[in-house]
Amino acid sequence: MTGLEWPVTFERTDPRDRRSYPGGFQVTRSKAFQNVLDELAAWDGVTDVQLESGAEHQKRNPNKPYANATFDDPGIVVHFTKDGEQMAAACDRWDNPRDNAQDLYHYLNETRMQEQRGTVTAESEYEKLRLPSADDAVAADPPAYAVLGVDPDADQSAIRAAYRERVMETHPDRGGDEDEFMCVERAKETLLEGETA
Repeated sequence: MTGLEWPVTFERTDPRDRRSYPGGFQVTRSKAFQNVLDELAAWDGVTDVQLESGAEHQKRNPNKPYANATFDDPGIVVHFTKDGEQMAAACDRWDNPRDNAQDLYHYLNETRMQEQRGTVTAESEYEKLRLPSADDAVAADPPAYAVLGVDPDADQSAIRAAYRERVMETHPDRGGDEDEFMCVERAKETLLEGETA
């Protein structure tokens, strides 16, 4: 498995809210990934395309996962440069990489089509995909379950046990980092809805 580099300014779908795309997209996973790559190839000024998923990608074609690769995270992220600007698009609404990749392809295609139409809007359709510069970026906490190192569907006793362990590791009085400690506190509050551990 590989880690999925999700843009910090993009919200994640709660794993409990992910579903199968109704009827499923009628493409293979390989074709869905290729559709994303082909779509970005049709854009003017796009370079440095990096298509990522939570599965192991091929050595010879790093933008596509192996056909039999399993995944922990069904999300798909594509990072690219357009006219010198760092951009990204991502989808994790669905419970499998194929449907997320195909949904991402449709989004990118619609973005290009909107930009080519004659209607003028306040900002470019592409501007929605621009990543903030390092100066503009505000770090977001990872998902609460990942901070505590528990499964997304962990029960409250497992959450409390993981929280206690992480507090011991991160508490400033024990040499831990204050920011990391506060992240652990927020994760516990999110998962236990304000209960005391």
